[in-house]
Amino acid sequence: MKTSLRFTLLALAGLLAPYSLYSAKIIAEKNGSRINITIDGKFFTSYVFSQDEKYPFFFPVNGPASGGSVTSMRNAEYPHHSSLFFGCDMVNGGNYWQEGLERGRIISVNACIEKQGGDSAVITDECIWSRPGALSPVKDTRIFTITAPSNVVYQIDVDITLEMLADVHIKKTNHSLFSARLAADLSVNNGGTMINAENMKGEKDTFGKKSSWIDYYGKRGPVTEGLAIMEHPSNPWYPSPWFTRDYGFISPTPMYWPENSDEIFIKEGTKLRLRYRVLVHSGSHVEAGIAEAFEKYRSE
Repeated sequence: MKTSLRFTLLALAGLLAPYSLYSAKIIAEKNGSRINITIDGKFFTSYVFSQDEKYPFFFPVNGPASGGSVTSMRNAEYPHHSSLFFGCDMVNGGNYWQEGLERGRIISVNACIEKQGGDSAVITDECIWSRPGALSPVKDTRIFTITAPSNVVYQIDVDITLEMLADVHIKKTNHSLFSARLAADLSVNNGGTMINAENMKGEKDTFGKKSSWIDYYGKRGPVTEGLAIMEHPSNPWYPSPWFTRDYGFISPTPMYWPENSDEIFIKEGTKLRLRYRVLVHSGSHVEAGIAEAFEKYRSE
C-alpha cells in the first residue's frame, strides 16, 4: 500500500494521531489533593499532589480503548515507582525518588487548573525539593497540557523548568527525571513490546541507548494499548540514553551515564527546561503513528 494512501486510511480510522481531525471535550476538576481529567466524559487520569506523597504524579493513566490504566502504582518489588512521575535521587545528599519522606520530598505548593473545557486542559504547579536539615537544592515549575489528537490517542505535554537554589551535584544514579512504570500486563515479560525510534526492541537493545522516543505496548484482550514518551530536541542532554526494563519501566535520563565524571554538576541560579510528550494510545507504534507524531513534536 502506498504511504500516502495508508496515512489516509489510518487517519479515517482514527488511528494516526498527527493526521486526525478529532475534537474532544476535556474537563479538569480539582478534588482535594488531586486534579481529575475526563475526555468526552470518560475518566482519563488524575494529577495527585498530596502532602504525604513523595512527589506529585499521574495515576491512573487510563487507555482510550480498555479504560484501564496503562501504568502501575507501587508494586511490592518497586514501591518507589509511582505511575507517571518526575524526580531524582542523589541530589546534594538527598533522595527525591525512592520511598522515605525524610530522605527528601518534592512538595507541590500551588497546583492549579489554568484551563479546562474545550479541546484541552492545562494544569500548572510549583514544587519545592525539600528534606529535613538541608537547604532546598531545587524548585520547579510545571505545565501539563492534556489533549486528545484522536479518539484512540490521548496526549500529555510535560513542560518542567528546574531552578537551582544552590550548586547542585547529582551523583550517578538510575533513579532520575521523567519516568513511567507500565502496567504488568503490557510489559515485555508478559508478551508486550518496547521499541525505540531506531527500531530497537526490549531491554537488551534499548538500555543505555540514546533515542528520541520509546513506545511500550501490549495486548489487552482484543485490543492493543500502550504509552510512549518523547523527548523534545530542545532538552539538555538530548537525545538522552534510556533506562529501560522488560518488567515495564522507561526513563530518558543522562544521570546514569554522566560524561567525564561520576556526577553531574549544575551551578546555582541555572534554569533547565525539560519537555516531554506522553502519548497514551491504542494499537502498535505504527498504528498510533508514533514516529510521525514525533516529527510534529520536534518542530513545536
